[in-house]
Amino acid sequence: MRFVIQRVQHADVKVDQKTVGSIGHGFLVLIGIAEDDTKERAQKMVQKLLRLRIFEDENGKTNLDLAAVGGELLLISQFTLYADCRHGNRPSFINAAKPELAEPLYQYIIQTCRESGVPVVQHGIFGADMKVSLLNDGPFTIVLDSSELGY
Repeated sequence: MRFVIQRVQHADVKVDQKTVGSIGHGFLVLIGIAEDDTKERAQKMVQKLLRLRIFEDENGKTNLDLAAVGGELLLISQFTLYADCRHGNRPSFINAAKPELAEPLYQYIIQTCRESGVPVVQHGIFGADMKVSLLNDGPFTIVLDSSELGY
């Protein structure tokens, strides 16, 4: 499982020119799900996400987590995070989970974030052609990969 986390001042996602999710200050999270991912791994990744201390404190140090700043979440499913570009110039997505596995895990991640107490949890539409806009704050972008974290 891979999360690309961008600290944002605001972000939104549109489908067919209609806004389906919008947040203020918080995290835009692009979520890639692999064939071997599980709910247990998703739970660990969400906990890591929510505890990331990448907001500035009163001294300008990145020392505060999402809850400490009342941050919001925008969660976007993005299978292209598992693109394999080792051979040729056309990416292969063979390592990305098939929709019948990925969509329930994506919904589980959304629900887990909502149950965590985050005040606003918005999301895109699984499998849709989405247009994502954001104002990256910093810019500050972190990549969490479950295989690198030992999950």
